[in-house]
Amino acid sequence: MIEILGVEKNFNGNIVLRGVDLKIDRGSTCVIIGRSGCGKSVLLKHIVGILKPDKGKIIINSKDIVHLSEEDLNALRLKIGMVFQGGALFDSMTVGENVGFGLIEHNHTSDKELRETIEESLSLVGLSGIASLMPSDLSGGMKKRVALARALCIKPEIILYDEPTTGVDPISADSINELIKNLHDKLNVTSIVVTHDMKSAYRVGDKLAMLYQGKIIAQGSPNEIQKTEDPIVHQFINGLAHGPITET
Repeated sequence: MIEILGVEKNFNGNIVLRGVDLKIDRGSTCVIIGRSGCGKSVLLKHIVGILKPDKGKIIINSKDIVHLSEEDLNALRLKIGMVFQGGALFDSMTVGENVGFGLIEHNHTSDKELRETIEESLSLVGLSGIASLMPSDLSGGMKKRVALARALCIKPEIILYDEPTTGVDPISADSINELIKNLHDKLNVTSIVVTHDMKSAYRVGDKLAMLYQGKIIAQGSPNEIQKTEDPIVHQFINGLAHGPITET
């Protein structure tokens, strides 16, 4: 469903992506792992078309999105739900307004249908009946769930998760992992999860891919990654201080 071919990105001389190649099958969950600042979130922004690569192709449903018009790119984005790191909820809007934001912006539904879709989306993440609350009334874990409900509200074919378990306690993190897995099984969406949380990666991923120094250096099932003999991958997934990866 998604094919990334030779993607390169340079920010004012800082080379972040050096030729990323990755294929993601329809209906699968691919987890992109790697250290903070290695370019994982930058890669997600390329997939949703927020950034354009300096070189390479990003093919979604057989279309290279790099060369789409803004109109066609906006149409594609309506099939992609994005769960931002930290939730990125609008503080001045109610939970319901946050969840329905994408539909409200594109005026694709009646008020009655909008309310029903918002409630359905909140129900999917276990938060029925809170549409009238404000984000300030929510815990960190609930904000993450509301952000996921917002992504689900547009009924996407693809969901992108940017560090979904960052900033919450271990119990909330495991609850979010379980939710991601259950929603994948229930809705059969294609998911890409960016994280450096290996517990989360093993829990939700069908396939893991490690981004290091701007390239995918290893990919495989969670079991295959755990059995790796690559010293860089081994050091990262086991959280070891000593090895080829240094602080600098």
